[in-house]
Amino acid sequence: MDSSKEELLSPSPSYEHERFRRSYDTRESFDSDLDATEFLQSDPLTSSKPSTAFSTQARNRWPWRACGCLAGRSTRFIIGCLAIFALVWLALGAGGFFAFRKYKQTPPDGLSPPWYPTPKGGTAKTWADSYRKASEMVAKMTLPEKVNVTTGTGWKMGPAVGNTGPAIHVGFPALSLQDGPLGIRFADNATAFPAGVTVGATWNKQLMYEWGNAHAVEARKKGVNVILGPCIGPLGRMPAGGRNWEGFGADPYLQGIAAAESIKGIQEEGVMATIKHLVANEQEHFRQAWEWGLPNALSANIDDRTMHELYLWPFADAVKAGVASVMCSYNMINNSYACGNSKLLNGLLRDEMGFQGFVMSDWLAQRSGVASALAGLDMTMPGDGLLWQDGKSLWGPELTRSILNGSVPLDRLNDMVTRIVAAWYQLGQDDETKFDRKGPNFSSWTDEPEGVFAPGSPTEQETIPVNHYVNVMGDHASTARKIAAEGTVLLKNEGLLPLTRHPSAHSNGTTRRDGPLQIAIFGEDAGPGEGPNHCEDRGCNQGTLASGWGSGSVEFPYLVTPAEALTKSWEGNEDVKVSSYLTNSPPFAKQPEILQDAQLCIVFANADSGEGYKAWEGVKGDRPDLFLQKGGDELIVQVAQGCHGGDGEVLVVIHTVGPVVMEKWIDLPNVKAVLLANLPGQESGNALADVIFGDVSPSGKLPWTIGKTLDDYGEGAKIMYLPNGIVPQQDFKEGLFIDYRHFDKYNIEPRFEFGFGLSYTTFEFTDCVVKELKGKSPLPAPRPKDFAVPPEYDANIPDKEEALFPKDFRKLQKYVYPYLDTIDDIVSDPYPYPDGYEIQQPLSGAGGDEGGNPDLWEVYVTVSVNITNTGNRAGKVVPQLYLQYPQSVSTVEFPVKVLRGFDKLLLEKDESKTITFNLTRRDLSYWDINAQNWAIITEREYKFLVGQSSRDLPVSGSW
Repeated sequence: MDSSKEELLSPSPSYEHERFRRSYDTRESFDSDLDATEFLQSDPLTSSKPSTAFSTQARNRWPWRACGCLAGRSTRFIIGCLAIFALVWLALGAGGFFAFRKYKQTPPDGLSPPWYPTPKGGTAKTWADSYRKASEMVAKMTLPEKVNVTTGTGWKMGPAVGNTGPAIHVGFPALSLQDGPLGIRFADNATAFPAGVTVGATWNKQLMYEWGNAHAVEARKKGVNVILGPCIGPLGRMPAGGRNWEGFGADPYLQGIAAAESIKGIQEEGVMATIKHLVANEQEHFRQAWEWGLPNALSANIDDRTMHELYLWPFADAVKAGVASVMCSYNMINNSYACGNSKLLNGLLRDEMGFQGFVMSDWLAQRSGVASALAGLDMTMPGDGLLWQDGKSLWGPELTRSILNGSVPLDRLNDMVTRIVAAWYQLGQDDETKFDRKGPNFSSWTDEPEGVFAPGSPTEQETIPVNHYVNVMGDHASTARKIAAEGTVLLKNEGLLPLTRHPSAHSNGTTRRDGPLQIAIFGEDAGPGEGPNHCEDRGCNQGTLASGWGSGSVEFPYLVTPAEALTKSWEGNEDVKVSSYLTNSPPFAKQPEILQDAQLCIVFANADSGEGYKAWEGVKGDRPDLFLQKGGDELIVQVAQGCHGGDGEVLVVIHTVGPVVMEKWIDLPNVKAVLLANLPGQESGNALADVIFGDVSPSGKLPWTIGKTLDDYGEGAKIMYLPNGIVPQQDFKEGLFIDYRHFDKYNIEPRFEFGFGLSYTTFEFTDCVVKELKGKSPLPAPRPKDFAVPPEYDANIPDKEEALFPKDFRKLQKYVYPYLDTIDDIVSDPYPYPDGYEIQQPLSGAGGDEGGNPDLWEVYVTVSVNITNTGNRAGKVVPQLYLQYPQSVSTVEFPVKVLRGFDKLLLEKDESKTITFNLTRRDLSYWDINAQNWAIITEREYKFLVGQSSRDLPVSGSW
């Protein structure tokens, strides 16, 4: 079969055998497309001389967690711990041996095939002017300046979490990169926005845009060039995944639209957005080398079609939106590290999707030097190599050396630099009225007014002002509040909500007893706890939950708690008496009147998770289960059974990072209403009160499915908590069938389906009309020619003298510089390039412009539906369109239905509006693994289902 027709990451048996043999024999070569076999042979248990790459223990973005069993213990105890550790290590080593044999014989999808050379940027019309400007600047740069632009200066070697060096002689500044996407990490006087999952739950494209735009306004005013967000990876394959809450939901279409809208919001302010994490970083366990004690990260093994239709789908939306940067992930994809995977970065991202920006590594996700440059990495972050804050970069001076000895083509370096500089021009960051080139006006490393520029260096430095305490929040609290309110999902309401602030009776008409209405608020999740910033990076579950933890978290300027907002709403009202018990263990036994006297009980509970470098109790990044935490389920049951002797009304409010199993209490008769408030950010209580009292009619929809058990989601949805080898192998055998697609395929009844959410009013859908704009054809139009020719530069290797440290240069220890101490050791020996490096790859028919072949983005069909508000009040409706592919026309299996459209509109009482969905060729296509292109089925009919959730689709039409 022609190589262009092969399935993704499934090379021929002869290729696989040769690749395996070569990687096994070439023990000292690290600069090649990395795969599992190269690491297995250098297992420290079996290798007499550890490989250079893994001779010492690497660390995550934060200091290594101390071993709890060794802290403050006796020598004998420590020896015992070490002995146990050794036994575990040997067991893992044995597992790795069997994994080695297993994947040598029948690798799940083979090794990642090569795709070289890296396609150059500058081919798209939308970027042509920026590339013209960039090429003029890059042509004047020295070699050290070019390397400076591509290499971070090191962890804590500048005010931001990521800092590049400048190209001073041509006027290109150092760039400052800062974590998102909830806000500006480590910054003062900045907004703590709702999390991505809450934004996704709004199903509101305008709010998705406003969320990104407000974030960018604050970032720019803080001196940040690049926001490390939004996040669309993980997609949400596993409901207990630790970082799912940073993304927008467990569907590629929803993720893609939300990503595109937020990117537009960010970049229209002139700040570069970074879409992350490319790709399949679906769990925290074993995501990164050494973080979990193993020398290698997990390999996510994904077939060609699943990669395109699920995991890469939203990235194409991001590229189409013009995203400036893509961050490659820590994990391997089909046994090749993401940041060194040429098929992924060169073939899929650049050739197929037409990506014009630059690829940066996640922090310490780069695992090779020359290989990652050849594979398509453009910027390494934070600049350190395999260890944190050691100053030994895989690039920096090593990249300089690689250019001078010819192992990295100068052409590749020029493209790397040009992509970064072009992105800078594309976003208008050369405008000094918006970007003053002074860098951030805050420090990520201290709250004090003064400090040093590079606190990660032990070299003595002068003290300078580092924090200027610039307040950038503006009126963004109103944006945060609006998103949090619209992202709240009403799951159950048996006449209880909305409540009233001035009750002479319950809002449902129940007669009030003598005296004031007795309301009791229960649960630690309703209160302040020790404050929102009590734990570093929000790395614990205490008080009300408004954010997950990790690098995506922020410093809260304040946090309005639910108890505070609700109590304030009834303040001064003699008809109401509110009592609060902000604990998950109220003294029910000693004070039974707490429950007995309450007529309305509002109980709060939550579930938290975060990034894998931190752990809280039994939650090591990924959740261990789908239950509420800290006894939340038990608290709800107790309150429901005891509230006013069991006949009081109960409102349950849940804050969560993802789906929670509710079976213990959801059907209890006096649990009258349930609100899922997701992760609402700083305006938590105010937004919740808006919904509870009806100031805002609930319009949030579930961005994932709530099942009755974890098993309901299928085997592929379960976290790998224990490694199955020294290189953990995670096979995505379920293919396209995750979340609601899995429930549909196996006819499993969820507790609440994907897209579900109630309102205080009702809507009727009628009159589905399908209109064809373009006829069916199997494949898209031929790939168009590039609009522009990429820049060309002088191909001569620069003078070696140019790379030496300038005379009398004062170095900071551990700071990553592009210079060399000596050039005497530079030898231009033939370099052992990766297999397939010399083979020119055919261009994909799916490519041709930003986002892929332009024909894929043409509208082929419109579907119109009439919607009427049939209730007694105004409300926002979220019409959702699901596509059913023609069935039984081939051996290709399709999901029962897939989301392909949504919108949100306000309807007054009795008002009707017509909503029209535009379906593109891409929306109607599937990935044909034989044609290696997006294909439309020309036989039989497509069906379009429209309604208010994935299982409430009352109207339909066909094409």
